[in-house]
Amino acid sequence: MSTLLVFRPTRKWSTVLLAFLAVAALALLPTQVGSSVNASNARNQSKPTIVLVHGAWADGSSWTGVVSRLQDEGFTVIAEANPLRGLLSDSAYLAAILATISGPLVLVGHSYGGAVITNAATGNSNVKALVYVDAFIPDQGETVLKLNVAQPGSCLGGDPTQVFNFVKFPGAPNGDFDLYVKPALFPNCFANGIPSDEAAVLASEQRPLTLSAGSTPSGTPAWKTIPSWSVIGTLDNVLPLAEQRIMSQRANARITEIPAGHLSMISQPQTVTRVIEQAAGDNE
Repeated sequence: MSTLLVFRPTRKWSTVLLAFLAVAALALLPTQVGSSVNASNARNQSKPTIVLVHGAWADGSSWTGVVSRLQDEGFTVIAEANPLRGLLSDSAYLAAILATISGPLVLVGHSYGGAVITNAATGNSNVKALVYVDAFIPDQGETVLKLNVAQPGSCLGGDPTQVFNFVKFPGAPNGDFDLYVKPALFPNCFANGIPSDEAAVLASEQRPLTLSAGSTPSGTPAWKTIPSWSVIGTLDNVLPLAEQRIMSQRANARITEIPAGHLSMISQPQTVTRVIEQAAGDNE
């Protein structure tokens, strides 16, 4: 006759069994947590890289308020150091940076930086959107200096010797100069809408644009094939409102107008960030 053996766990075995089950449960946790992290990383990797290009008489720090907000939303952000040496060379420099970045890109250009992204993005299939902030949006053959005075009202128009300090730089081609906005003119012209003490600091920190950069004809414009957005400061004293509207409409850009001066990414970074996110979101 067979004997049926029935296992009746002792208290000691019960303790061992519970410990085993606890360890097994813990072993599952890294997989579950790892899956959540991987999902989060995948979402972040699906976001385009945002490349911010400053304009003349500025540097990458002008994007600080925008950068922090974009990073909080999980974007990878590069505030490119625009050389400000010449439109063609500046555009080539940016294009070289873009070639090192994999995945989709959104380019954002302020002022002269708009002319740079217009040229640098041409032919780059990774660039999914262009965002212009108080920016020049040139067509082929146009120059920044001519666009600046195409409509009346720019504080940089008039006698150049009354607007700029001309500085000869080493190796400059004949007739070329570094242009600095006169410090006394800078706060009300370039930085209206910014607290006066901050505007004075910006005037002291300005990086010059070469005269030749402003007078170089633009190449084939990327906005003819890439979707565009435009943030227009209606109180801009540098680039007249009428000209910004003309260029933005010509580029078929989605326009956002705000009551800001030429440095709207400093005075209203939240609005500029929102437009960039719209451009990025439409292309994820």
